[in-house]
Amino acid sequence: MERKPDLGGALEALRARAPLIHLITNFVTVNDCANIVLAAGAAPTMARHPEEVEEITASAQALVCNLGAVEHGESMRLAGRKASLLGRPVVLDPVAVGASGVRRKLVARLLEEVEVAVIRGNASEIRALALGVGAGSGVDAAPGDLVTERGLGRAAELAGGLARCTGAVVVLSGPLDVVTDGRRAFVGRNGCAEMARVTGSGCMLSALTGAFCGALPERRLEAALAAVTALGVSGERADRHRCAGGTGNATFRNDLIDGMELLTPDILEREARYDAL
Repeated sequence: MERKPDLGGALEALRARAPLIHLITNFVTVNDCANIVLAAGAAPTMARHPEEVEEITASAQALVCNLGAVEHGESMRLAGRKASLLGRPVVLDPVAVGASGVRRKLVARLLEEVEVAVIRGNASEIRALALGVGAGSGVDAAPGDLVTERGLGRAAELAGGLARCTGAVVVLSGPLDVVTDGRRAFVGRNGCAEMARVTGSGCMLSALTGAFCGALPERRLEAALAAVTALGVSGERADRHRCAGGTGNATFRNDLIDGMELLTPDILEREARYDAL
């Protein structure tokens, strides 16, 4: 029998180890990514210059490459190769990969040259990688790609196939989240609709995934599930605060980050909602 994921233990490990996470992410979300990593208990660094990214990566416990910063593709490639050489986990966020040839070429090169530990994307991005087709509206998933209970099996099959092809854990995030290494798969049910009204909630999830992977490099599937669940629980708690106070999405953004800092292992275990597929 497979061991049940220890999500509370993953959060305890993250805070005990406080890993340094190198984030190459886009200018729209860089501040939120740094803050969610800090709130979780890790430390962010945001180097981008190609002449220093290898040195910075060598001192970090994980690397996150976010294609929203596509103009820093060479820095991602150099940092990714250094992380792979040192055995540090690399999280790849293929932002809008189906939208342009530049992004598709960069992702192909990264997957060829870098040992990617986790791929985290929305349904359209994962579909573009798995099937080589483009969809979505900018950085958002196309409405027809969003994962529902009815389409859960197809989404899990798509993500599992990509995981087996790349050797990476795949996180397909949305109203329902699929987390799989191609052998085991989970569906995460935490989160709220308001998270889609905050720019960069997906980028924050990728950054948070890097933080958990940096603390648990040998347990990538569990680390990814812990990140998905921790952000979802924090979002639910922030939404309850929003509804009680009659506030909007700007306050929700701050409450989401607060929720991550105030999250405890006990709360995470108690409020986690996920199933094995």
